[in-house]
Amino acid sequence: MRTDTGQVIHLADYRPTDFVLERVDLTFELDPVETKVESRLIFHRREGVDHSAPLVLDGDGLTMTSLLFDQIEMETDRYTATSDSLTIRDLPADSPFEVTVTTLLNPSANTQLMGLYRSNGIYCTQCEAEGFRRITYFPDRPDVLAPYTINIIADKESCPLLLSNGNFLGGAGYGEGKHFAAWFDPHPKPSYLFALVAGDLGVVEDTFTTMSGREVALKIYVEHGKESRATYAMDALKRSMKWDEEVFGREYDLDIFMVVAVSDFNFGAMENKGLNIFNDKYVLADPATATDQDYANIEAIIAHEYFHNWTGNRITCRDWFQLCLKEGLTVFRDHEFSADARSRAVKRIAEVRHLRSEQFTEDSGPLAHPVRPASYREINNFYTTTVYEKGSEVTRMISTILGRDGFKKGMDLYFERHDGEAATVEDFVKSFQDANGRDFKQFSLWYNQAGTPQVTVSTTHDARAKTLTVSLEQMIPATPGQPNKEPMHIPLRFALIDEDGSDVTASGITGGEVTGDVLHLTERSQTFVFAGIASRAVLSINRGFSAPVTIHFDQSADDKRLIALHDSDLFSRWQAITDLARPVLAHAATQAAKNEDVGGDARFVDVLLQIAGDETLEPAFRAQALSLPSEADIARELGSDTDPDAVHAGREAILKQIADAGSDLFGKLYTALADVTGPFSPDAENAGRRALKNTALGFIALSDATPAHAAEAFAKADNMTDLSQALTVLAHRFPDCEETKSALEAFESRFADNALVIDKWFAIQATIPGDGALDRVKALVANKHYIANNPNRVRSAIGSLAFSNPTGFNRADGAAYDFLAAQILEIDKRNPQLAARLLTSMRSWRQLEPVRAEKAKAALSTIARADKLSADVRDIVDRVLKS
Repeated sequence: MRTDTGQVIHLADYRPTDFVLERVDLTFELDPVETKVESRLIFHRREGVDHSAPLVLDGDGLTMTSLLFDQIEMETDRYTATSDSLTIRDLPADSPFEVTVTTLLNPSANTQLMGLYRSNGIYCTQCEAEGFRRITYFPDRPDVLAPYTINIIADKESCPLLLSNGNFLGGAGYGEGKHFAAWFDPHPKPSYLFALVAGDLGVVEDTFTTMSGREVALKIYVEHGKESRATYAMDALKRSMKWDEEVFGREYDLDIFMVVAVSDFNFGAMENKGLNIFNDKYVLADPATATDQDYANIEAIIAHEYFHNWTGNRITCRDWFQLCLKEGLTVFRDHEFSADARSRAVKRIAEVRHLRSEQFTEDSGPLAHPVRPASYREINNFYTTTVYEKGSEVTRMISTILGRDGFKKGMDLYFERHDGEAATVEDFVKSFQDANGRDFKQFSLWYNQAGTPQVTVSTTHDARAKTLTVSLEQMIPATPGQPNKEPMHIPLRFALIDEDGSDVTASGITGGEVTGDVLHLTERSQTFVFAGIASRAVLSINRGFSAPVTIHFDQSADDKRLIALHDSDLFSRWQAITDLARPVLAHAATQAAKNEDVGGDARFVDVLLQIAGDETLEPAFRAQALSLPSEADIARELGSDTDPDAVHAGREAILKQIADAGSDLFGKLYTALADVTGPFSPDAENAGRRALKNTALGFIALSDATPAHAAEAFAKADNMTDLSQALTVLAHRFPDCEETKSALEAFESRFADNALVIDKWFAIQATIPGDGALDRVKALVANKHYIANNPNRVRSAIGSLAFSNPTGFNRADGAAYDFLAAQILEIDKRNPQLAARLLTSMRSWRQLEPVRAEKAKAALSTIARADKLSADVRDIVDRVLKS
């Protein structure tokens, strides 16, 4: 494990390598504890480089057994080798040369799950961001691209399957009990995209015919006996390939595309060229074991990793500062795919919920950083929601500014110019600028300035002049290292609505650039005047969440209710409901903190119930409307000195008022939706019905204050969505009743052999609100099903407590903070990336009320004082404490 070096990497210091890598030949002789890796690399010196410059290769904890130069053993005075680097001197000035390095690895001891590791009998690699240097000495950076030839030698019985990137060249026996396989990837790629998998797995096979008529073999590898649970992933893959051809004109470029599902994986998935490696939770699904959300996640992540073939693989990043260039862009692509496959409005609402809960929180705290950071200390810690989700939103704004056709022209030019290259954000933006003749200099600030812009809106109607004046002002808060910000280019979709809910069209608009239904806010403050507005009109702004900003608009409750009930844009209707809910929930939290009776807002409740009962609206949207802002959302609304217990109590009181007022409606909804029969289907329509049905069940349990309905729903459930939702209602509403205990025992017994479902069992219990959560999680960690080396299991128990249980984690006595600190220090010894991700749950500690804040600080200080912290954890704890 690399411990902290304190080194900070700066974007401004980028320079190309001194040597150009021409080709890579790797031979693996796999063994559980003594794997031999022979790496044959051919280089030539870059033109213009000092002839005395040495070749410096990266390593991480390596043991070298041999070093050859042009196939001759290298003199010891020509090189310096440590476990973390190899420096070779006295190299040819002009001619190519060959370096052959042999290293020994212990895959079974690699608990970091980076580089080459072995888990459950399967050899697997994870090389992004800097895992390849744990396999062999290498110029391990994304701008070093070369074609790879891979030879794998392994025991034939334990490893009948030998996979790597590219096209299969062939294989045969290799001595007694062994065999080999050879692979060649003709497309130059960086080392982070290298992949190897070896073991004994089942396979689901299919084919896909590309738009040029080539047949591509598709293979998804899973543990034996789980093949039937990979059919939905295969369907999602084929739909993704077709969609990318139709929408972006991108055709797959190898003879085979493979997905391998493994149970021990730090991430969701990895887009290695032609050989994607997935956390099995994003591949395996059937109605009995996967929820509707699981199906949606599988569809999105399969698409995301496939789309990387062009946005990330064929065109990769020049350096890790450009990470948003592949991740943010590809998230936008998978969002668009899911929007086309499902309900665009409901998908957009879910995206914005996630953005606000995670990225807006990141943007307002000590871990804030630009979409393209200017420096980093540990690259693993910059795989963040800012890079992914805000990066996606920046791409979406380019599409909004240029329109669909203009955006496609820019993407086509980007693919044409940079295929096979390691590109930069500037390359990306210039493609849109040149294709459309538009200056994107100001817009590019979105990549370089951290923080969530705040846009203040006001309107004035002049009946005599028949004008509506819209005044806009933007402000970007200070963030670490960036106290002062320049005005951004913020595209805001808008509409005007009359008092009957119909759209109003202005005869003209002055005051700045307006394209179609988009106002372009480019100054610190701007005023737009709409002409021909005879009667008062209501402004609906930032429709579809066209810009990732917070809107401060002192709009009347009546206007918000009008938008909520009549706007033609479903996202705007949901946003209006949220805007109505926030002050109600914030006031309820304040009342609860003072031990006062929580009041409500009958008109707000009436709007919610009208929407819940409106059968012209799709059920999935109605379910989203009824899902009020979370406790974390309310805490952000309140700002500092937050008491999580008061926030929880206030929100519960409002939910109870909704449940009581709508008891008849929720009963009818549940009955009608529960009566729907037919085979299970994970499509958007049926998933939406289940979402609304289970939302109604939650309100019924609140109103009745008995576990009877949820217990009955649990007993009758014929799919995992309904079963897990019923169990959640039981556990969270009635944690100590016999029905809950029986249901938890039945669930555990039924799914004891299914790791992914047992993860749900852990998470449901770890998120039960209240002080008892810590003891419950401690018991879960001691449970026979707990596997400390499995990231999914750790996240389901410890991560669920820290990230998703505000009252349970933020106990007034600070005991849960101390528990997390102890867990992080232990996990850091074996898996630093997992430890660092868990630690980010404490990023908002300064917003807590003083007693809790001090206890959180003490726990963080315990981590900071520990010896031999990994670079990953040291980076996070220092930034969080420095805030």
